[in-house]
Amino acid sequence: MIDKINYLETESEKFPMAFTINVMEKIQDEYGTTQAWSNLVQREGEPDIKALKFFVTEAINEGLDIESEKTGEKREPITPKKAGRILTEVGLANTANKIMSTITESIQTEPEKNEISPQKA
Repeated sequence: MIDKINYLETESEKFPMAFTINVMEKIQDEYGTTQAWSNLVQREGEPDIKALKFFVTEAINEGLDIESEKTGEKREPITPKKAGRILTEVGLANTANKIMSTITESIQTEPEKNEISPQKA
């Protein structure tokens, strides 16, 4: 996994969103597996709103923590109720796209620093 932050933006605020091992752990604690959570938010018809709000809450709070560590600026964590307001303003489709890109970009593997690359013949 890599440290990748994407942003959900409303008219008045910009929220950092990160998908890390910490977020995966929270998902597993709440839903058993990340696959079980994924099935809820990607199901036919409409997504499970509670599962969507859960992810947005955890991913934004992780992003806020990471930014705080880097900048020293402390922002208050969001609540599930605030996540619902963000989802309402940004829209379910836009939020779902941002979630999927955040997850995809975060789980891309990068070559290990100590990994030996094959030499060209």
